[in-house]
Amino acid sequence: MTLPGEFVLRRSADVPVDTLVRLVRAYEEGSTGTAACTREDILLTISHPHYEDHSWCLTGPGHELLAWASLALGGGTDADAALTVRPGPRSAAAARFMILHLLDRTDALALARGTAFGLDVGGVLGGDTVLPHVLEETGFERGATITQYDVDLSRGMPPAPLPRGGHIRPAVPAEDADVLHDLHLRSRARGPKTHDPALFRARIRRLGELSGFALLMEIAGHPVGHVLAQAASGQGRILEAAVAPASRGLGVGLSLMAAALAELRRRQCVQALIAVDTAQLLDPEALHRALGVRGERAMTYFHREPEL
Repeated sequence: MTLPGEFVLRRSADVPVDTLVRLVRAYEEGSTGTAACTREDILLTISHPHYEDHSWCLTGPGHELLAWASLALGGGTDADAALTVRPGPRSAAAARFMILHLLDRTDALALARGTAFGLDVGGVLGGDTVLPHVLEETGFERGATITQYDVDLSRGMPPAPLPRGGHIRPAVPAEDADVLHDLHLRSRARGPKTHDPALFRARIRRLGELSGFALLMEIAGHPVGHVLAQAASGQGRILEAAVAPASRGLGVGLSLMAAALAELRRRQCVQALIAVDTAQLLDPEALHRALGVRGERAMTYFHREPEL
């Protein structure tokens, strides 16, 4: 693929982490009016085992960072991509180039592995006026929408009641990784899934290295759900809440999120962002009432079917 004259494609591994943080914050502020990304968010993103080989940055005149894209295979039939484009006069051109580059790299991986891959591009914020149009122009369709809720942790909140016989404990990655992975795969969340057990274990291990933790709920000794969270610099993140399908409607997810928020508050966090697939929530308003949600924003996944 030929680069337009004003663009330079670089390995993301050669770009300072703080430069990536500034790019993502500029994208968030341009799309929603508020920037939430932290350095720890980026460190977790770039900790994927194949990051160095499958992540690229696009720079323009004066070495301005215009876009950042990464690609990952989770062991399923789709490749998962993230794409961030700086708002401005070059954003549409940068987005088109990076999307075509992601498609080229996905095709190369498919050829090497002898199988066709679809491509999911996630994290597209509501309020983004460029990327959705460019994705749809290049054959992508809108898929799942994840809602990110903003919760104030500076005040106390009552714990959500546990389901009868329920018990929440910290998950031990070395012992519970397979249980967490099974719940991750069986959850009805519509976002990308990490099918490869080794990649999932690496993700859990890296989360623990970056001030993260996992909580596991059991009912009568059987695992029914988990939550993954991270605390850093006064900011908390609930990254995933997974509930076994047979245990939906019992309050498992709400209890796990409340327990995770309590732990984040204990770790001196004053704010938390919770990423939730609202299709999993039987009563979305219960989340608002119980957790004191003060704001929200939508993040949409776009999907392109493989070319057979």
